[in-house]
Amino acid sequence: MSGQDHIAWIAADWGTTNLRIWALDAANTTVLHKASARGMSTLAPDEFEAALLELIDECLSENRTTPVIICGMAGSRQGWREAPYRETPCAPPGVGNATIMEPVDPRLSVYILPGIKQTAPADVMRGEETQIAGFLSDHHSYTGLICLPGTHTKWVVLEEGIITRFRTCMTGEVFALLKNKSVLQHSLAQEGYCDTSFEAAVKEITRSPERLTSELFGIRASSLIAGQTPEAATGRLSGLLIGAELAAVASEFDLQNTAILGKDQLSRVYGAALGILGHQSALLDAESYTVKGLTLAYEAHLKETK
Repeated sequence: MSGQDHIAWIAADWGTTNLRIWALDAANTTVLHKASARGMSTLAPDEFEAALLELIDECLSENRTTPVIICGMAGSRQGWREAPYRETPCAPPGVGNATIMEPVDPRLSVYILPGIKQTAPADVMRGEETQIAGFLSDHHSYTGLICLPGTHTKWVVLEEGIITRFRTCMTGEVFALLKNKSVLQHSLAQEGYCDTSFEAAVKEITRSPERLTSELFGIRASSLIAGQTPEAATGRLSGLLIGAELAAVASEFDLQNTAILGKDQLSRVYGAALGILGHQSALLDAESYTVKGLTLAYEAHLKETK
């Protein structure tokens, strides 16, 4: 039996900057995991199939069609093909709502899962809804708040497994812009940050979030005339931005007990900030939930095709 014969289907998470794939067997066990920097932002619509084949060509059999279930930005307006949004309140969408592609390569059968939109206040997500579907496979009928940290962090309310409302915060992107493109770049550390400065900043800005922009320039001033170290400056920048985000979402959501989908450094920082303010949180493995969510979609596909 060849390697391709072991592979029943392909799961793909297509982000803005990266593409990740998992090749799985009939028991939904991962046989191969690969990634590339061929994210949505690097591709024209007619380049998506080739970018996908770069990662999965070795997984495809010549004598059958292999299903590929995709979540994320491949379904955006600038993606492979736009997959229409589902609207809140709704359960995480599945393969029955997917956009079915017609790839050139006959070995492929491609399904792009839709994202979710909220009309008031206007907001959208793509990819996170699949992580939430995976989370719900372990936490049926969950009611509570989920945080999905990232460049654009999502705060999502679920009521008995239904996504009722959510809010996106651009804190990660703002941090990157300030660190790399603003006057603050001359004050910040390339790696690491000071926990003490982070904690102080979170506490200060949640009490007076209206002071954010003046406190940001204070980072530069303290580096010039008060002996602030680069690590302290980075900790303060992170604390001010995440603290301001928490102050904003606290007016909309109950932060007392939050499930954080992520175990990376950024997720740990969000957990630390919540803890500083006296809130409970739990860090959960976002990648495994992505694969679980895509697996649920594949299993639904199997039922539909029987």
